[in-house]
Amino acid sequence: MHRYAAALLPLCLPAGATAAEAGAAAAPAAVTVTRAAAMPSSMGDAAYFTGKVAVDARFQRLAPARVGGAIVTFAPGARTAWHTHPLGQTLIVTQGQGWVQHWQGPLQALAAGDVAWIPPGVKHWHGATATSAMQHVAIAEAQDGSVVSWLEQVTDDSYPRQGAQ
Repeated sequence: MHRYAAALLPLCLPAGATAAEAGAAAAPAAVTVTRAAAMPSSMGDAAYFTGKVAVDARFQRLAPARVGGAIVTFAPGARTAWHTHPLGQTLIVTQGQGWVQHWQGPLQALAAGDVAWIPPGVKHWHGATATSAMQHVAIAEAQDGSVVSWLEQVTDDSYPRQGAQ
């Protein structure tokens, strides 16, 4: 607590209240912790993913907050379908090697520690390389209740079969 605030605190306390009680009363709302056991892993829906994909620790905050996300683990060769996000998406690669590509853009390699930013409305896909699994934290914001618009699958013919460069 700032020293001037501490000096003024006794002036605004109810009779008999202590500074510690006042500090507790002024504390922000409680922090919510959701235990891992309460967030079971789910398999990525075949309508939106190709290959074996596990989605863990999904989160979406209530308004006025808009942020949401998940930890997504792709087996070798697994990937998302093409999709867009109304307010963009951040990917934080935590394990393995993968790819990200925007529509008609270059294929870009991803590795543990990399952070990819996909701007709002940009059609893209991401996933593991053919020879390495990849895990990332995916973060996106909702706009008018929408976080993602799913599009067509990335075809086997257009998916790169070589490892990350």
